Order: sequence, then C-alpha cells, then structure tokens
Amino acid sequence: MTLTATMRRFEIELADSDRGVYETLDLRVAQHPSETDRYLVARVIARCLEHDEGVDFTRGLAESDEPALWQRDLRGDLRAWIEVGSPSADRLHKASKTGARVVVYAWKNVPQLAREIAERGVHRADELALVALDGAYLDAIATTLDRVNRWSLSVSGGALYLTIGGKLLEGGVERVSIA
Repeated sequence: MTLTATMRRFEIELADSDRGVYETLDLRVAQHPSETDRYLVARVIARCLEHDEGVDFTRGLAESDEPALWQRDLRGDLRAWIEVGSPSADRLHKASKTGARVVVYAWKNVPQLAREIAERGVHRADELALVALDGAYLDAIATTLDRVNRWSLSVSGGALYLTIGGKLLEGGVERVSIA
C-alpha cells in the first residue's frame, strides 16, 4: 500500500522588516510520507524568508532533481535554487551551474557543510548563501503542527519571532561564510 502525502495549510502573517516584506501568505504544503516534521517546518520557514514573486515549493522529496523551493520568473526561467537540509556538495555544484542564485537553509553540521562546499570546489561557491537555522527552534515549532496552521512570523535583525496560538517562539537565522 502506497502512503500518500499529508496536505497542510499555513496561514501566515509575515512581517520581515529586514527585507521590507509585509504579506499575508496562504500556503498549501504537501508533506511527503518520509518527510520529518522538522524538515517540513524548515521548508515553510525558508519559504517565508525567501518570499518574493515566483518563489514556490517544488515536488521536493518526490523528485530528486528538484530543490525544496525555487523561484522562477514570468517566462519560467530559474532565478533561485533553494535547498533545505544538508545537500551534498555535488548537488550544490550542479545547482550552481544553472546560473540561478543558490541558497541552503541547514540546521545540522552547518560548519562541516561549509567546509565541504569550499573543499569540493563547488561552482560559484563564493556566491552560494548558507543559512543556519536552530534545530531546537524547528523542533519546538514542529510540536505545534496541525492540518491548518495559523502563524504570525516577524523577522528583525536575523531574529525570528513566531506566534502560534498565543505562544511566542523565538529563534534566529545566521549566515555562514564558506571559507
């Protein structure tokens, strides 16, 4: 018997003062049967932090040649390749060759991933953005997941303030340099 994806809805009030983005997002996200709640939360947080015209979820885990998110322009050309988790240096090398901006949102062994990217000679590694998320913060959010999720996310100075059902969860994002 084949397991099917779980559909989750996210109604998000986004106030990103770092980028001047103030939007109400209504996202429907399919959670692959093998996808952890932490990974799902990271995808949604990444989607919020990357919010712009043309940014969307891909088939992700169901399609190995696609990132977790991408951004396409009105012609369908790839503008950004957005990974979540700890992709291999080879995968990032391939993504960088598309000519699109490459961003990785990671929470596990981020300094090690940065070293691997530098050592393996990833194409355009100096242009790649590596963003560290706090795994404990993602886990705290994951405990609140439901079929319909109502979030209020404020971003200021790299700090994330997420209110869910009157409960405030604080975390942060940190850009990691690739040495």
